[in-house]
Amino acid sequence: MKQILMVGAGSVGGFFGARLAKTNPDVSFLLRPKTLAAVKRNGLTIRSADGTFTVRPQAAADVRELPRPDLIMLAVKAYDLDEVLTQIEPVLTDQTVILTLQNGIDTEDRLLARLQRDCVVGGVAYIYSKIAEPGVIDHYKKGAVAIGEFMGYESDRLLKIRDVFASANIPCHLSKDIRRSKWEKMCWNCVFNPITVLIDDHVARALDHPEMTGVIRQIVGEVAAISAAMKVPLPLDMPERVVKATQEIRDIHTSMYDDWKAGRRTEIDYLNGFIVQKGRELGIPTPVNEALTAMIKTMTEKEPAGAGRVRIEGAVVQPVSFDRAALAALPAEHQLDVSTVMPGIQGLGIRLKGLLDVPALAIDADHVVFDASDGRYSACLTLQQAREHGVLVYELNGAALPDTKGGPFRLVTPGLGDLCANVKGVARIEITKGPGRDTRQTTCPPTS
Repeated sequence: MKQILMVGAGSVGGFFGARLAKTNPDVSFLLRPKTLAAVKRNGLTIRSADGTFTVRPQAAADVRELPRPDLIMLAVKAYDLDEVLTQIEPVLTDQTVILTLQNGIDTEDRLLARLQRDCVVGGVAYIYSKIAEPGVIDHYKKGAVAIGEFMGYESDRLLKIRDVFASANIPCHLSKDIRRSKWEKMCWNCVFNPITVLIDDHVARALDHPEMTGVIRQIVGEVAAISAAMKVPLPLDMPERVVKATQEIRDIHTSMYDDWKAGRRTEIDYLNGFIVQKGRELGIPTPVNEALTAMIKTMTEKEPAGAGRVRIEGAVVQPVSFDRAALAALPAEHQLDVSTVMPGIQGLGIRLKGLLDVPALAIDADHVVFDASDGRYSACLTLQQAREHGVLVYELNGAALPDTKGGPFRLVTPGLGDLCANVKGVARIEITKGPGRDTRQTTCPPTS
């Protein structure tokens, strides 16, 4: 266990890795380019009530530039695991040991399935810290780990890993049942990670409302049911244990909350989402976790954009975007068989009257601009023209309208003529007060 590689320098890997590197010159880091640049420039800094310090460890974005590790500590998000495995595979040997310090339940199983050898030691990190900026970690509470073999015995490699942490004065508990330790933390994660996002506050806000007691019990009950079905039974008083363990960290937010506020992806799919997925596979209802997963994904995932979507914005109360499925779901009276206006073409379109009824338009809005996705072509109609004559074609022969036919969305205006408005590849519909941008040489006369 001489050469140690920490993968990641976020709130967990940054703290534990820096503590190890402070006394051990054989600790190196595999980092993303942005973090690597910051660490190369300024070092890796831990700011804590216990003291602030900076280390300057060996670091690289390519693992082949670092010493070949005996021990690899994974401290990246669960959704980055496959990418990280691809990065570290060039330096793996039959003797390399991997310690996991990640949220979720299936990390170790995913590693073993891919690597096909007994090289994984399970770990659980207990810490409250967060990224202040790349290369700077603010540490607030705790800072301990639990590690264990999945068969429960104290192996030679397990004891050596414990000694690695002990040499840096990092509390390290040897768990005789690391799967249970991980499931116990999973209970806490599935409760407070999503709840702090939904209430936009720290954990005390949830603890202090009696109404939340029943919700916490239901969340943990569903997690425990899945755990038991996967042959890891938890204590019957697990909900009370979760609440009791949280009383001394009442002032904290959670990693999911911090990720949300920083605009980063959350781990919801590997926490509550994992419970939902396993519940479906095992035939166990998980309605509360399913609701939490759906709400967190709706709140935190960015609005889809790009190809295959059209967005209405401008003089509207709230911009709104549509894909083909959303257009098809609009009321039937606004759907149009385009063969009635474009003979020989079997497809569907949506009348703009129905489409423009969805967003709340500004009171004095009176024009609509249709912009092509390439930004080179646009057409402007009066609001009245758009409502009376406009059709947005979105389907051809039961499939998405292809680019070769002006897709994925094409504006046609039967009754006004193609010269008036026939915009291919519509990506943006802008409501305006007064005429907007129009690149056509021939425009329609205004209607009364």
